[in-house]
Amino acid sequence: MTDDPHAQFKGVKPVEERHRLDEAALDAWLSANVEGYAGPLTINQFKGGQSNPTYQIVTPQQKYVLRKKPGGKLLPSAHAVDREFRVMSALHPTGFPVARQYALCTDDSVLGAMFYVMENVEGRVLWNGALPELEKPERRTLYENKIATLAQLHNTDHVAIGLAEYGKPGNYFARQIDRWSKQYKLSETENIDEMNRLLEWLPQTIPAGERTSIVHGDYRLDNLILHESEPRVIAVLDWELSTLGDPLGDFTYYLMNWVMPHDGRAGLGGLDLDAIGVPTLEEAVQLYCAQTGRDSIVSLDWYFSYNAFRLACILQGIAGRVRDGTAASAHATQMIARIRPLASAAFMYAQKAGLH
Repeated sequence: MTDDPHAQFKGVKPVEERHRLDEAALDAWLSANVEGYAGPLTINQFKGGQSNPTYQIVTPQQKYVLRKKPGGKLLPSAHAVDREFRVMSALHPTGFPVARQYALCTDDSVLGAMFYVMENVEGRVLWNGALPELEKPERRTLYENKIATLAQLHNTDHVAIGLAEYGKPGNYFARQIDRWSKQYKLSETENIDEMNRLLEWLPQTIPAGERTSIVHGDYRLDNLILHESEPRVIAVLDWELSTLGDPLGDFTYYLMNWVMPHDGRAGLGGLDLDAIGVPTLEEAVQLYCAQTGRDSIVSLDWYFSYNAFRLACILQGIAGRVRDGTAASAHATQMIARIRPLASAAFMYAQKAGLH
């Protein structure tokens, strides 16, 4: 037994029977489409990757990562692996820390669904926001680097790198609330009064002053690959929810770590931040504002309410997939248990922001 509570999500395992790939077809496709590829290949499956099955392809010379759409009935617009491939391909040449992309396959006849292949970035993936693995000065440096990395994304000129059409400009929060509300309703497994109230209140109270940038959509500690020995980000993973939108959606989602209770995951709530060397919420806001040319962020409670609501909707989507038999992970049932507490948190922040 291991002491690591996240061991079940770390590293690779043999491919599950239901996620098995046609090795001969994949080998032929890689030979034709990936420069420098030479078999024979071995395929492992990454333990994480809840929504899109993710594989490690090992050859004598190199390792690759393959992400593909799952099989089965899917919600509209979910699992857009072609979008992940496109945004990372555009960002990589700018020097933003992201894996190099090799090729995208839109032909379902090869492996049964669309997939793409990228480099396998070697480094560390950490889960615990308190960063027990690091020394105190390194913790602060890593937090500063994570904030600087997100600011770098938001400062990237999306038009200049060919992503002008990557999402719709403007009305980001209105569109997100609409999108996740619909997903919530499609996947609903129980009636939660607080969610019903939020469905009504959030779209009517969106803060003014929107900007547009590339947003990652799920910027958190375990979606980052860190350098093996230095406290810095070398690759941002999991671009499935990325689009053009208001960068404050991304940044305030990341800030949720400071208000979520510490349970061995990314949440920092209740920890003595000064003692462990982690910036305070106020310092995190100042660092981000300084790097993105803002004075401050008003209406943080509204953003916290929105983010908790959005997470509840995403988890409800997973609950719906469990109900329909298409979810990729046994971990999904634990996710369902988090929906009600998130709905309560979203409602509490909404009340702080003026919901009566």
